[in-house]
Amino acid sequence: MNESLLTLENVEKHFAQSSGFLKPAAEPVRAVNGISLTITEGETTALVGESGCGKSTAAKLITSAITPSAGTITLRTRDGNILDVGSLRGRARKALWRDVQLIFQDPFSSLNPRMTVRQIIAEPLRNFNIAHGKEATDIVADLMDRVGLQPGTMSRYPHAFSGGQRQRIGIARALAVKPRLVVGDEPVSALDVSVAAQILNLFQSLKKDLGLTYLLITHDLSVVRHSADRVAVMYLGNIVEENTTASLFKSPRHPYTQALLSAVPSQDNQDKPRIVLTGEIASARNIPTGCPFHPRCAYATDLCRTTAPTVEALPMGGRVACHTPLEFMP
Repeated sequence: MNESLLTLENVEKHFAQSSGFLKPAAEPVRAVNGISLTITEGETTALVGESGCGKSTAAKLITSAITPSAGTITLRTRDGNILDVGSLRGRARKALWRDVQLIFQDPFSSLNPRMTVRQIIAEPLRNFNIAHGKEATDIVADLMDRVGLQPGTMSRYPHAFSGGQRQRIGIARALAVKPRLVVGDEPVSALDVSVAAQILNLFQSLKKDLGLTYLLITHDLSVVRHSADRVAVMYLGNIVEENTTASLFKSPRHPYTQALLSAVPSQDNQDKPRIVLTGEIASARNIPTGCPFHPRCAYATDLCRTTAPTVEALPMGGRVACHTPLEFMP
């Protein structure tokens, strides 16, 4: 059985807001509001939800780009020790980035236009003092070949490549330091459908060949269905449901998950009515009392309006944060 690689326990991230001189303090933005999640080594975990639900903030917390306001994030290191990611500073934080790498959403803006592809991919090798000179060039050539690029093009600049090729450059750069966990923040949303499929297939082959672990952050459930082993669904900074991909798509237990899945074009959904949520997603500055989803939920009760549900394990597997997860399901 694979071990847990990274664990989040009751992690919160609140951003203070300035309200101006002689004005009362503004409510903080509660981007992440107490999430717990375990990422198992060798698996692909997907974090899904609407824009603004806190997915990208969670990615920044995991990669130590920002520090949590509360809770703990721990990483099991290569030698088996447990590392507190949220407390890292300076050189210790830099050392983390050998184990955890990020692939960005926009493959063009994430690449320095003044650097050649060789310089871009070799930069992590130089920063971590892994390789220099001809050794670094040989590693770059091998990485380019591994991600489906011609090593002979390493002297070119990013503008000379297509969107899919630029994303492959970003993947090669992330792989240069041999990370254990790769976090993809909407890594295919800026690409055409056919190119996105090629990149997702590349992810799968690299996972098999290099033994990688992925955290895939996306709003596209059609991507998740074919790429992830487990899925965690976020709403307003909270994880409302988590399960294996097969179980979640077959039997979603949270009404928000049901609504998301009903919007995915598929053969399974042809005869099912589309679930249309009423109202707008609430602001992270003013999260509703009780269950954060209750203003848009057709099954909300008085209990939902006053008491926030906890994430509980279900008898058939998975976890859900809902007071009545079984009552509205067949």
